[in-house]
Amino acid sequence: MKYSPIRNFINGQFTPSSSDRTLDVISPVDGTQLSTVPMSTSDDLDAAVKAAKAAFSSWSRTPIKERVQVFFRYKTLLEKHLDELAALCSEENGKTLGESIAEIEKCIELTEFATSLPQLVTGEVLEVSKGVECRTEHVPLGVVASIVPFNFPAMVPNWTIPNAIALGNCMILKPSEKVPLCSGRLAELLKEAGLPDGVFNVVHGDVEIVEAICDHPKIEAVSFVGSTKIARIVYQRATQHFKRCLALGGAKNHLMVLPDAIPGMTAQNVAASMSGCAGQRCMAASAMVAVGDVDPIIEKICEEARKIVPGKNLGAVINKESKDRIERYITEAEAQGAKVLVDGRNVKVEGFEKGTYVGPTVIDWVKPDMAVATEEIFGPVISIMRTKTVDEALAIENANPYGNAASVFTQNGGAARYIMERASAGMIGVNVGVPVPREPFSFGGWNESKFGVGDITGKSSIEFWTKLKKSTTKWSAEAGVNWMS
Repeated sequence: MKYSPIRNFINGQFTPSSSDRTLDVISPVDGTQLSTVPMSTSDDLDAAVKAAKAAFSSWSRTPIKERVQVFFRYKTLLEKHLDELAALCSEENGKTLGESIAEIEKCIELTEFATSLPQLVTGEVLEVSKGVECRTEHVPLGVVASIVPFNFPAMVPNWTIPNAIALGNCMILKPSEKVPLCSGRLAELLKEAGLPDGVFNVVHGDVEIVEAICDHPKIEAVSFVGSTKIARIVYQRATQHFKRCLALGGAKNHLMVLPDAIPGMTAQNVAASMSGCAGQRCMAASAMVAVGDVDPIIEKICEEARKIVPGKNLGAVINKESKDRIERYITEAEAQGAKVLVDGRNVKVEGFEKGTYVGPTVIDWVKPDMAVATEEIFGPVISIMRTKTVDEALAIENANPYGNAASVFTQNGGAARYIMERASAGMIGVNVGVPVPREPFSFGGWNESKFGVGDITGKSSIEFWTKLKKSTTKWSAEAGVNWMS
């Protein structure tokens, strides 16, 4: 075991769990055991909430311009430790080092946005009547929780940590039990940056902790990122207890490729979108709709896919269960009549034989009702469906229950606008394979890709992490008595 057993981080200290139940943390890169992670109990969560509640009184009253100074320092520490964090991210998640570097760079950007919050939450003041003034201000909620997935061990936690805490809340982070290492290092860096004890806490565990977070009477808001199935359950359970909840689920993102698309650019973007992070991201292109004759572009996509080599420029999937599930999807589609143009099954990487790799896979002539066309595969697989018209392509896109992203590849501005206005997705791309907004624009899908109101990053997150206080004041006797009195 390479690292010491994982512990919770409560009130500024690494603390053993009250449970003796643990899971092994296995690297998907080579199958080696990295550590063990505790399956904490509700008692551990109670201790974290107690620490956060105690810290909230002082932290929430600290002026926001002082609170964000912590995140100026945290940003500097992320930059200083970028290589270390990226290596740790790759080790526990399996993604390539380049992808992990990009992940930490995104953490830096997210933190940078948080440092701008004093300029975005200034509130409003207006003299509404002679001698009478109304004012609004954003007030923190209290103790909040963030439940995060395995696919971005550093970035998704930083979707919530900087904004929620800079806005005056105290947080409980529940990492994925598959990738618990990065969260502990982030906790150390936040403490080094000067964050007071108790403001940020980490509690490891499985479904027991998720349920306890949803049920806890002193947690005011819950954010969640994961599968749609679990997102729906978390949203229902948390809101049943009258909490705010924003739960992001899965996706089935469609790329619509028109005959006038630039072949080389389109092929590179499609291949990168379907294979980046081994396809384990909710913004991956997992379905392509070929409109009309785009065979030359499909050939180029296959050429680009064959340049993506497991163990070199393609990382591992998270575990053997995922690898087996992804390969079953491919085999089932082939049995149903689809044509596998590039086959990523049964991959072995020399020197990493115990790693869990799936090669890039391109499947053509997929029917819209096949599982590979409708379900989130979460692997480096793209399913190609064919239509004659743009409207037929839109019908396929809009029939899927998810709504994270959709993209169109074309040189026709009118056609692009037509699709942008009609695609039922929260994030749209034109000649962009992964249409993730950059800060300050927010991340969030529609339909069954998101449960709750607002988005998880950017300006939209301010409304989720705060409540609005309205004050009306009158100090002058000259104001007299009127209906406002």
